[in-house]
Amino acid sequence: MGFMSFVGRVLFASIFILSARQMFNEFGVDGGPAAKELIPKVDLAKKHIYSQLHVNLPDIEVRQLVAAAIALKGLGGILFVFGHGFGAFLLGAYLLVSTPLLYDFYNYGPNEPQYSALLSDFVQCVAQFGALLFFWGMKHSIPKRQLKKKALKSKAA
Repeated sequence: MGFMSFVGRVLFASIFILSARQMFNEFGVDGGPAAKELIPKVDLAKKHIYSQLHVNLPDIEVRQLVAAAIALKGLGGILFVFGHGFGAFLLGAYLLVSTPLLYDFYNYGPNEPQYSALLSDFVQCVAQFGALLFFWGMKHSIPKRQLKKKALKSKAA
């Protein structure tokens, strides 16, 4: 059972680790293609937050966002492989922040071609987040073995 759990964690974390490696290789001076894709989405999110909450967010350096995403996915994936709950937390934090930002299906109508592709990717990320919650819940629901030392009883002669 332990080996199969390890293989499952490796396969699950490989999604994040390989993605982080690819983003790192493409990072470059300007943040790479990830930053170019993220710039309009961050601007749209800032406008949406301002229209709803009337709060101006400070300028966000997209290159730093991409670097943070690489760090969260890489470190979280590696820790998750070894069964550490903090790795699941890091991956969950990444998914919680990036999913609504990257897969903004809500900005399109159901008849537009981008809608179904973005909705599909959004639901997949929600499922991954659910798997991380399941792992974290299972990790914390199993009580730690408490080693109780039995008091030695003296034998009466």
